[in-house]
Amino acid sequence: MRGTVQKKGKKWYAVIYDGVNPATGNYRRRWVQAGTRRADAEKLLAELVKRAHRGETVVSEKLTLEQYLRDRWLPIQEARVRPSTFSSYRRNIELHVAPALGKRPLDQLSPEDIDVFYAGLLKNGRKKRPGEKGPATGLAPKSVHNIHVMLNKALSDAARKGTVVRNVVALADPPSLVARKRPEIKAWEIDQLVRFLDEIASHRLAPAFEFAANTGMRRGEVLGVRWRDIDLDAGRVAVRQALVSVAYKVSISDVKTGTSRRTIDIEEDLVQVLRDWRKVRTEERDGVEPAPDDLVFVKADGTSPHPDIFSQLFDRTVAKIDVPDISLHDLRHTHATLLLKSGVPIKVVSERLGHANIAFTMQVYQHVLPGMQAAAAETFSLLLRTERNRTSIVLEHDDAEDDEGNRGRDLDPSDVDDVPDVDGDPSDDADEEER
Repeated sequence: MRGTVQKKGKKWYAVIYDGVNPATGNYRRRWVQAGTRRADAEKLLAELVKRAHRGETVVSEKLTLEQYLRDRWLPIQEARVRPSTFSSYRRNIELHVAPALGKRPLDQLSPEDIDVFYAGLLKNGRKKRPGEKGPATGLAPKSVHNIHVMLNKALSDAARKGTVVRNVVALADPPSLVARKRPEIKAWEIDQLVRFLDEIASHRLAPAFEFAANTGMRRGEVLGVRWRDIDLDAGRVAVRQALVSVAYKVSISDVKTGTSRRTIDIEEDLVQVLRDWRKVRTEERDGVEPAPDDLVFVKADGTSPHPDIFSQLFDRTVAKIDVPDISLHDLRHTHATLLLKSGVPIKVVSERLGHANIAFTMQVYQHVLPGMQAAAAETFSLLLRTERNRTSIVLEHDDAEDDEGNRGRDLDPSDVDDVPDVDGDPSDDADEEER
């Protein structure tokens, strides 16, 4: 296979000679867009020739980006990713990718197209709700970065299978997350948490909120825990699954990450809450105890409360009492913050929360660390003061013993010759020796 590079307008193309058209006798040429630099086109041409020599597909059928994503790529992902991830893919394609780039031929996409697309999302990418007034606002850098990750995976799959020549998304510049300002963590003080728990105590699902506050588990993990996951005798909870809502449809899913599969120790007060709750569920089941695979926190008829309804119950209760307005997820932050302020090692807190590593925990709860450092400095200073005081007391005690010994000792006459100056006057030492 032969080829060349040519420029049309401001874009450079790798032009492939793909045999002869038998009807006209002319060479068949395929134009593959490379970008705005000749060097990019030359590099792309070399890659295409190399692929042809290996017998790989160089250019496939004509597809638009929308056709490829919706008809080819997205259906495959449904069986490979979590339901929530698949829902996110589909929503981002429908709301953002298809309107902006959907009609663009797949083999004509360029890195510059992707960069302009990202810039538009950052500026005015947020879709306004019906009836919402005011100018359009941009998406958060994290949201745009998520779209980049999805497109990069999709185009990487296309390049690997020969649907496109190269993955142009990999050459684009996604929004930087390094300088992204992390949202401020909201958390209650211990008296505010107690006020909430007292207020919700009369509600049937109060044990679920008590459980959430005492374990720091995520909403889906709390609603997804089974009786087999709780060892009341040992005081431990195994986090193995979550109840999630995707497009308002509830389903059981695996936990968020590998480290989210964890075991959490619980204390006797919470164990008693769970024992009492088990009795309530037994009474509601006409004396039949819950089965090991039954979910713990369910409605009286045994069905799961919808996660969104569970959050709304929390919000309504918070609105009734004089405490800062926080979300249900902030109950997890409250658990971690109170532990850290009480001096619990950050490694233990990280393990209870199921974080990937301690560094992430420190990053999330850095607002607590300055106070902890001040306490650490005070502790170190106290150690120094204590040791210095102890040493000073020992030295003073030794000096006192020496003085007491000198005052209480009787002078032996035979020791006179050993004392050069008996009366304290050195001028008469010679006379004393003569005497």
